Amino acid sequence: MLQMMDNGQTPTHWVARNAHRPIEPSRCWGGGAEPIQIALINNMPDAALEDTESQFFELLETAAGHLPVCVRLYSLPRIPRSDRGKEHLKNFYWDLDDLWDRRFDAAIISGTEPRHSDLTEEPYWSAMVDVFAWAEEHTASTVLSCLAAHAAVLQGDAIGRHPLADKQFGIFDEAKVSDHELTSGTPEPLRFPHSRWNEVRQDALTSCGYTVLTKSKEAGVNLFVKKRKKSLFVHFQGHPEYGAVTLAKEYRRDIKRFLRKERQTYPTMPHGYFDTAAVEALTDFREQALSQRDEQLMSEFPGAAVKNGSESPWQGAAHRIYHNWLQYVVSKRASKTSYAAVAPTGAWVSWSR
Repeated sequence: MLQMMDNGQTPTHWVARNAHRPIEPSRCWGGGAEPIQIALINNMPDAALEDTESQFFELLETAAGHLPVCVRLYSLPRIPRSDRGKEHLKNFYWDLDDLWDRRFDAAIISGTEPRHSDLTEEPYWSAMVDVFAWAEEHTASTVLSCLAAHAAVLQGDAIGRHPLADKQFGIFDEAKVSDHELTSGTPEPLRFPHSRWNEVRQDALTSCGYTVLTKSKEAGVNLFVKKRKKSLFVHFQGHPEYGAVTLAKEYRRDIKRFLRKERQTYPTMPHGYFDTAAVEALTDFREQALSQRDEQLMSEFPGAAVKNGSESPWQGAAHRIYHNWLQYVVSKRASKTSYAAVAPTGAWVSWSR
């Protein structure tokens, strides 16, 4: 289904997932539309690396509609990787040095799991700052997810993040607090997943010229924007790209960390996510785990109840916001000569390596 650029390879998990989908002739490069070129800079830890690829691939594919999209994969250096993670990057990702001389229409920069309370102490900090500087000059718009959003406001306006008493985890209702083309046509309230231990606050953002677009009473600010040189920086504290089972997988991972004694407290169940049957099964499992703190207990984890009890009510709004974002990028695109060469005739969405 997917046309490769530069003799690249499509990540195997995406090939397997999409093998059954027919190519629609109206969605091929041959229709004459110039593809939107996006640099996806995926910095997630190894355990979430491929899931994050799939989440953004699916979100972009659905949001694009008739628009052709081409994605090129990158990752920041000096993020700790296993041998398997290094091999995946070697096979499917471009070295960050390839980015500097290219001009994309847009970029998406994912977060990662922080190891320091001060983000400037992270080993990849200088590379992330360089990516922000590149994006300001070489994209029409850049999406920044979770930790990347926190890093961008820290680097750009010295806005620090505030630690939370507990993980902001689950699905939260959000109100639109400003009119903007990115949220045009979205329902209200919007519902989006969050998964973070820190937050940036509205008063600090607005005092530095950011426009807050959505906000939750429980979870605070989610979506906010600011123009940085040539690029509209679009920040999410939450995760509109998440799949239906992502929160469930994170919750299971955190329980396993508790049983391994890698964290001191039992994780809080994601807010507004599981149905009643799943909540009951997970509550029973929690009682077992607190009395029998042993990783072997994971063999009794109620996986079937959790899988059946998780929902994804945010995906319609996520598709709409990303559709609006892609339309914004098209409207701001410079002339063809300012951009790198596009893929030859092939399929609608192309992943390059």
